[in-house]
Amino acid sequence: MQIGVLGLGRMGANIARRLMRAGHACVVHDADATTTQKLAGEGATGAGSLEALCGSLAAPRTVWVMLPAGDVTENAISALADLLSPGDTIIDGGNTFWKDDIRRAKALAARGIGYLDIGTSGGVWGLERGYCLMIGGDKAAVERLDPIFAALAPGRGDIPATRNREERSGTAEQGYLHCGPCGAGHYVKMIHNGIEYGMMQAFAEGFDILRNASSPRLPEELRLDLDVADIAEVWRRGSVVTSWLLDLTAEALAADPALAAYSGHVADSGEGRWTVEAAIEQATPAEVLTSALYTRFRSRQDHTFAEKVLSAMRKGFGGHQEPK
Repeated sequence: MQIGVLGLGRMGANIARRLMRAGHACVVHDADATTTQKLAGEGATGAGSLEALCGSLAAPRTVWVMLPAGDVTENAISALADLLSPGDTIIDGGNTFWKDDIRRAKALAARGIGYLDIGTSGGVWGLERGYCLMIGGDKAAVERLDPIFAALAPGRGDIPATRNREERSGTAEQGYLHCGPCGAGHYVKMIHNGIEYGMMQAFAEGFDILRNASSPRLPEELRLDLDVADIAEVWRRGSVVTSWLLDLTAEALAADPALAAYSGHVADSGEGRWTVEAAIEQATPAEVLTSALYTRFRSRQDHTFAEKVLSAMRKGFGGHQEPK
């Protein structure tokens, strides 16, 4: 299939690369002309403007927008709407607030343009590992673009089948899922990221306790000098807390057990706040996720080893750099 990709940052460029590896034709554009030219050199069709991007696509046209949430994405989708025609589709693969998706989909539908919101998880590793896709929007559009989603998703791989799913069908086991109508994809991704905050915080606090087992505040006979890098590694081997986040932590600690390269300043990209807001709207208790979010706020005032562990994990899975 042919698809346009707008935004060639850490994930957008690799989304285009993974699609091209699967035989799909990509027309790409980025505000940085050098980035566009680089992808063109790898087999994509480079477009110097949004007009050129849309003009290079055959109907029905599909444009995947991979830009930071907020005004940048809002303005890009508005501009695309003026260039596309009834029957075309816009995909927002970033981390947009799900209520904005509902508003956009309604406005675009009035012009005959389809809209899909896709929560995309996989970070900088997605090119090789594949992307977990959480899709919201019209069923017909989702089915038409299934070859795109199948190419981006990781597939079943070597993960054992889940027991008791024998009567279930669909694509979840392949790593992509049509979650529901517009807004559903980013809603599911929002909660995914909220859970991610909590999991990361649990690891960070645990390693902070291990590191401080030798604290001078403890009686000398109760102090333990523990190798946190080796503990992270042994936990990767058969323990119940084995996970990709632990893999990234073990790698960071093996390189620098003190994590001296990190200040511990931990940013939040919005989904954690939105998750807590959703919990408040529903009156659903979310103590762990709320606490994890507040800890990130506190990290910008004073820094513990736990915050350095969080920063190391964020760099590992998403290439996120600490603010200078």
